[in-house]
Amino acid sequence: MTSPGVILYGPPASGKDTITAELARLDGRYTLQPKLKVGTGRNIGYRYVTSADLENLRTTGRLVVETHRYGNVYAIDRDDIAALVEADKIPVVHMGNLADLQRLRAAVPFDWTAVLLWIPRAVCADRSKHRGDADTPNRLQAWDETRNDLHTTTDPVFNLLIRTDQTDPADTARRILATVTTGPEHPITIPPDLE
Repeated sequence: MTSPGVILYGPPASGKDTITAELARLDGRYTLQPKLKVGTGRNIGYRYVTSADLENLRTTGRLVVETHRYGNVYAIDRDDIAALVEADKIPVVHMGNLADLQRLRAAVPFDWTAVLLWIPRAVCADRSKHRGDADTPNRLQAWDETRNDLHTTTDPVFNLLIRTDQTDPADTARRILATVTTGPEHPITIPPDLE
């Protein structure tokens, strides 16, 4: 049996940080997989590195995912995932595009439970405003990109679809824990009218 892991995919303000914290509260093994970051902005959930550091990791084949967004570069180091597993932790990875999700699954063959956390665009705007984001227009552009990304595939990718504007964080976390415990269910198809 391979190690379990959770991928939380969704647009900005869909609750990835909140759900990760709730998973950790319910089961201390669930741990956010910090991403490497070259750039500026939020630092929670990231480990800042230089461009030279990132190039070194890229050259040595340690990067499993690399994303450019908001003028920054985000990446996941294979060794960081291995360190969590060695510490008997279950990595929780935040994703914002399907290509990265698929690259992660191919590079790290865990029993990944992929969860689509979804909110309507208006909820994204409201949450972004209330949490004090200085770049809400960029967050809404990312929401648009995420929705378009979902419509580029007809392949089932996710094991769960949860509307976080209609579900309590504790209930969401419990649903994820139950799915991880029983093993990822068959992938679900995304409704074409997802708004």
